[in-house]
Amino acid sequence: MSAPIDAAPVSALQPANDPTFDNVWDELVYRGLIHVSTDETELRELLGGDPIVFYCGFDPTAPSLHLGNLVQLLTMRRLQLAGHRPLGLVGGSTGLVGDPRPTAERTLNTRETVAEWVARLRAQVERFLSFEGDNAARMVNNLDWTAPLSAIDFLREIGKHFRVGTMLKKDAVSARLNSEAGISYTEFSYQILQGLDYLELYRQYGCVLQTGGSDQWGNLTSGTDLVRKVEGASVHAIGTPLITNSDGTKFGKSEGNAIWLDADMCSPWAMYQFWLNTDDRDVIERLKVFTFLTRAEIEEYAGLVETEPFRRAAQKRLAREVVTTVHGAEATEAVIAATEALFGQGDVKALDAAVLRTALEELPHATLPAGSTVLDALTATGLSGSLSDARRAIAQGGVTLDGEKVTGDDAIVAGTLPGGVSVLRRGKKTLAGLFLD
Repeated sequence: MSAPIDAAPVSALQPANDPTFDNVWDELVYRGLIHVSTDETELRELLGGDPIVFYCGFDPTAPSLHLGNLVQLLTMRRLQLAGHRPLGLVGGSTGLVGDPRPTAERTLNTRETVAEWVARLRAQVERFLSFEGDNAARMVNNLDWTAPLSAIDFLREIGKHFRVGTMLKKDAVSARLNSEAGISYTEFSYQILQGLDYLELYRQYGCVLQTGGSDQWGNLTSGTDLVRKVEGASVHAIGTPLITNSDGTKFGKSEGNAIWLDADMCSPWAMYQFWLNTDDRDVIERLKVFTFLTRAEIEEYAGLVETEPFRRAAQKRLAREVVTTVHGAEATEAVIAATEALFGQGDVKALDAAVLRTALEELPHATLPAGSTVLDALTATGLSGSLSDARRAIAQGGVTLDGEKVTGDDAIVAGTLPGGVSVLRRGKKTLAGLFLD
């Protein structure tokens, strides 16, 4: 790369597929995005030919999408960049039912809640697709064709094409049947509703491909089977792998919390730190899945992970790319500036007040009354276990407040940083945020 590797241009600003691949199918395979699919030979030919219409569905089971959904959003963008036309489906009807979870029945949300979440998810999906040009994306809501359908028509026109024996064999259904919770007819019927979606999109838009997570494979094939039975047409599905960490922990979680795409539910700071902490064993695969870096760039980072892991160049690039994709360049640069300043590589007094406050809220922190001393702050934040330990740390010269070394026990927390906050540091890397009443 022409620029220093840590300061390389952010590809997320102008995403493009890797030109060294003649067919987007081959790039999807390289990036590890094909875990299961219908006929691979037909799919490769289909994706390498004239533009097709494809879709991916997102159910409003929460007010935001998360990192698992980001895999699908970026896969959709890659297919659109290859010339294909995406349909982004937000499930106003399937969200009222809920797909079967492995262990227990979902709690049904109110119609008002589902409608609100549909609007929020639709806005999120729209950020990742282009709605201009010959292959402009289109948003659809399955409530539009499900709501007018009577129960009798649903059973006669759709239900008759499904065999109970086949439905029982679906992984999600069989798991629930073998659990103490069992499964309701409502959730059992979910796969029929998703199959109906594919049929309607095939009829209305000529849609011939659905993408989704491999854990949804039973639902995806419900659609391909239904289109074949009703229309006599061959359509396709791709199941992307479920992302897992090398250490066996669940991907997309940070201290037990999901990494949401909504900034109010997961701040750009928190998301950046999540990616920055990616294990060396996982970072190259994450670059393949979650960024638009070329194969050559990724191979260069793979070399750096082997030869200079202490630089964490791959993690820095991964964090910059993904946060830019999700939250934009301005928010990303503010978070990077805050990260560097808080960890000794920049001027903490020059930071944006809102970003600084958000960052400090993610660190150990305490709210103190005006006039509190650094001794109080050290114990309140847990940076010291006792007043004597706090005095010893100050005497040894290991404590700084707002970038200045603390030299006496009587130093006062003044909240001199933007937004009236302070940063307390013990040693090189142990930080805490301070807020004043």
